[in-house]
Amino acid sequence: MNMFTASPENKRQMGQLKDIYNLPPKEFGPQDENVIECEDVSKEFNLIGRDEKVYALKEINLKQNDEFYPIKRGEFVIIRGPSGGGKTTFLNQIGTIDTPTSGTIRLLGQEVNKLSKDSYLSELRLTTIGFVFQTFNLIATMTAYENVELPMRILAKLTDKEIKKRVRELLKSVGLQDRMDHLPSELSGGEQQRVAIARSLANSPQILLLDEPTGDLDSKSTVEVMDILLKLNNFGYEESNKTPCTMIMVTHNPDLECYAHRIIYIKDGKIEKQAINERQSPLRYEQYLHYLNSQN
Repeated sequence: MNMFTASPENKRQMGQLKDIYNLPPKEFGPQDENVIECEDVSKEFNLIGRDEKVYALKEINLKQNDEFYPIKRGEFVIIRGPSGGGKTTFLNQIGTIDTPTSGTIRLLGQEVNKLSKDSYLSELRLTTIGFVFQTFNLIATMTAYENVELPMRILAKLTDKEIKKRVRELLKSVGLQDRMDHLPSELSGGEQQRVAIARSLANSPQILLLDEPTGDLDSKSTVEVMDILLKLNNFGYEESNKTPCTMIMVTHNPDLECYAHRIIYIKDGKIEKQAINERQSPLRYEQYLHYLNSQN
């Protein structure tokens, strides 16, 4: 159990979040649906001006009945490891931003490899995968509402009425129902990241990928964002559909490991080890701040 586990009576930041303080133990097994499988996934880069290759990933495997098993539906996986070890490269392969030099990735049973066409990968990114980055990447001239609305307009599958309802629902799910008309410059860093999370969920993705989402945030905003992610992971983000959201998050912060079901450690392009949490437990900000101050 993490030393910063929150207590049920601590109802700071959006009373809805009290649900995450008493999460039951969760164990994933072969009976659970595989969302992400990897078979001998490698990624190499050619060094410019040199007849030499560098391997960013070396035969990554997440396979059924292996020690490093596939990522399951509803699982929250944190990826950690040293800088340059392959964490973001691995996330980019899963997110089809890049394709492996060799090996195969299966996303909900659909294969992704070096032969996959760009149009096929673009469709996967738009409909199946949501992205959250460290630097928010919000459009500066658009309000929070408009930033969340944009992916729905691109996909063009909802009516205007449905889009309006969904944008409001998503911003409410991240506690920004009163900040819809604000530009990014009028929001704090934590609020901007919450808008980015809402935007990533716009087209109902089944997989959410997060690359250092708290890297530019202070400790209070970090806890707030992680609490929101934990709630979305367990209870979904649609009032009409409480399906848990599968999440894979890269972070350098070891204090956030308590939020995950599983932590995968990548070093030198390989999975070095993994750790399983008996249960997910959020940080209690006041205790966490005291701990951080004591370390300084």
